[in-house]
Amino acid sequence: MKIFLLVLTGLLSSCSNESGPPLVATDLELTAAMPGTSTSAAYLTLTNNSDELIRITKVSSPQYGLIEIHESTVEGDIARMRQVSELEINPHQSVRLQRGGIHLMMMQPMANIENVTLNLYDGKLLLMSMRTKPAVAGN
Repeated sequence: MKIFLLVLTGLLSSCSNESGPPLVATDLELTAAMPGTSTSAAYLTLTNNSDELIRITKVSSPQYGLIEIHESTVEGDIARMRQVSELEINPHQSVRLQRGGIHLMMMQPMANIENVTLNLYDGKLLLMSMRTKPAVAGN
């Protein structure tokens, strides 16, 4: 079962860019937790519209106690997942967070989640706050 994140509303940034915000998120998707667990994953595409490297060093949400940036790899026949300290997005490039690669691990949900806010930080600087709403069942 998947919960698709459809609405991107709040966008905060400390710097401006005439062609739009420096960081844009699209294709947001939040998976449901597997039975017996409380951990889910989030996938999205992040686009850096600025002339500077962006380093996402922290992701937080009031709906989750912990969010970590993880990377899945296969070494030989063994699949591994490890936490990474930062996600780099080069100027005028996009990074896709996806299954089998870099993604967000959403842990310790606070309750039944109807809306999710993701806050992405470059160091201590809040680059973007996204408020998302799950898709209506049947869509």
